[in-house]
Amino acid sequence: MLKDRHRPTINSTLLVVRAVIDAAPLWVYWLGGIVLLLANVACWVATFFTLPGNWGIVLLAALFVVLIPEQENGLGLNWWEVGVLVALAGLGELLELIAGAAGAAKHGASRRAILLSMVGAMVGSIVGAFLGVPVPFVGPIIAALGGGSFGAFVGAYLGETWNGRTNAEKLSISQAALVGRLLGTFGKLVAGVAMVTYATVAFFWV
Repeated sequence: MLKDRHRPTINSTLLVVRAVIDAAPLWVYWLGGIVLLLANVACWVATFFTLPGNWGIVLLAALFVVLIPEQENGLGLNWWEVGVLVALAGLGELLELIAGAAGAAKHGASRRAILLSMVGAMVGSIVGAFLGVPVPFVGPIIAALGGGSFGAFVGAYLGETWNGRTNAEKLSISQAALVGRLLGTFGKLVAGVAMVTYATVAFFWV
């Protein structure tokens, strides 16, 4: 009941925002496109920290479609273009899954090792980013990638230690997790670059 009471207010607010934007001069759209580009780049960088940056790009695009509808001359985004971004984000997830978990599983990794490898990658990337702060911009990104890969190695090693594997088996699986993490992140980053490029071109293409 409470939700139904607030729904008209939300819809009315959206209609007012859209009406204001529709009446705004052309430069508002161009400014919005630049803001979208910068926000998308920030989402792309978030991928280094094992965060769902590509899905952040999808969310931003959908938000722009709702708040800043496409003009008759083509300036802006539409739902078809959001659908393309969803497909690219899904492709990035698939590449990460194949390169990451599948790579470790191919060497006989247990579910526990795969799970701990994912947790280790996230923790390692965050710690690495903090350690790379002294080098502006590039430092945290490179350190996050290296820390995430090392975290994946450690997580898989601990998981297989828990399962009582031999040292040779643990090293083999952990190395596969490290390489899989690197390849998976690379695939996801490539998909992210494609998404940022597509969203930018689609927004400004008139």
